[in-house]
Amino acid sequence: MTEIGIIAVGGYNEMGKNMTGVRIDNDIIVLDMGLQLDRVQIHEDVEIDKMHSMDLIKMGAIPDDTVMNEVNGTVKAIVCTHGHLDHIGAIPKLAHRYKAPIIATPYTAELIKHEISDERKFDVGNQVMSLKIGGRYNVTPDIQVEFIRIQHSIVDSAFAAIHTPEGVVLYASDFKLDRTPTIGQSPDFQRLKKLGKEGVKVMITESTNAGHSGKTPSEQIAKDLVRDVLLGTEETESGVIITTFSSHVARINAIIQAAEEMDRIPVLLGRSMERYLSIARDMKYIEFPKNLEIHGSRNAVDKALRRISQEGKKKYLPIVTGHQGEPDSILTRIANGETHFKIDSGDKVIFSANAIPNPMTLANRYALEIKLKMAGARIYDNVHVSGHASREDHWELLRMISPEQVIPSHGNMVMHSNYVEMAEDAGYAFGDTVHIMRNGEEMIL
Repeated sequence: MTEIGIIAVGGYNEMGKNMTGVRIDNDIIVLDMGLQLDRVQIHEDVEIDKMHSMDLIKMGAIPDDTVMNEVNGTVKAIVCTHGHLDHIGAIPKLAHRYKAPIIATPYTAELIKHEISDERKFDVGNQVMSLKIGGRYNVTPDIQVEFIRIQHSIVDSAFAAIHTPEGVVLYASDFKLDRTPTIGQSPDFQRLKKLGKEGVKVMITESTNAGHSGKTPSEQIAKDLVRDVLLGTEETESGVIITTFSSHVARINAIIQAAEEMDRIPVLLGRSMERYLSIARDMKYIEFPKNLEIHGSRNAVDKALRRISQEGKKKYLPIVTGHQGEPDSILTRIANGETHFKIDSGDKVIFSANAIPNPMTLANRYALEIKLKMAGARIYDNVHVSGHASREDHWELLRMISPEQVIPSHGNMVMHSNYVEMAEDAGYAFGDTVHIMRNGEEMIL
């Protein structure tokens, strides 16, 4: 009889720093290794490359993986489901402690390599292996990892199914059930249903928006919203500036397409913009129009902003970092008057992102909006659709998979409780078939 243990390392007490261990007898697979963004003065261009992992653990910025020392077994693989920093951001700080390859989808693998090459403190020598969606990898003769296609707010996202002698452990990480995505294909419902029929021993799944009623709208809806707002700003002559998640390739692609209809030149500004989108372009996820500009370094960004204000804002559509009011982001620097690009009365600022609901981000975002309003900007807020499943999507997935046991992850106690209530409606019993875990615990199935 094979023993399976689930180890909650990070992301069970909070949103962020996600890391889970799955122990199959003495073989361990680590799933995700993320960062808690708001603990490092949340910023997409965050500079933690010179910091020590123990300091970051004390700050609560990365998972406290010292709990792994108490678990009997050897880590055989580190598996990452998608490229967001709350899932891969701690790899440069922690991966070198494990003699194991890092397995990720192709886009995610490229991002991980960049994260590792930026690291200044630790020498991360783990092999980074790219596994296509739909592919399988033999971790040991008895254990296989399979990537199943899903949709989320970053390209190349997957669920990880771990095939063990005792059945499947399904890691259903960040997802939405998007049937009309604007990049890539819809989730592989056929494979998920087949997996459900074959029998899933335990499903570990995100709970971020488990308390939001209904279903999350498709990214196609967000594309229409963005286009509608951008084309609707063309009635009066003014500057238009838009901000969204740098990693949201599909959304940025929609903005670039709208810029073409507006007859404006799209200009991507910010280090993280340059990184996520250059890789997406090189890997053929999107095509850039000939006139698109992309500037990453502060110097290049400042030059571009100077040129835009000299040649006339009407010609350009700057797509910038700073939707959360991060202190060093481009939109914040513009609002603070630190660039040559000045906000004039009637200029339009579009937030194609929601404010992340934690006190620090909300405060930063509030301060940013006030500064923009004081300069005379018109604010278009929340032109956005979430990348996370809502309650009815969770219900659909739970019914599709019908796991014997289910564990909500990627969230705080409120989110987990919302998930548990939904699971109880679906016939699960709290403490018996649906479980709440806290960081540092191991549950033996």
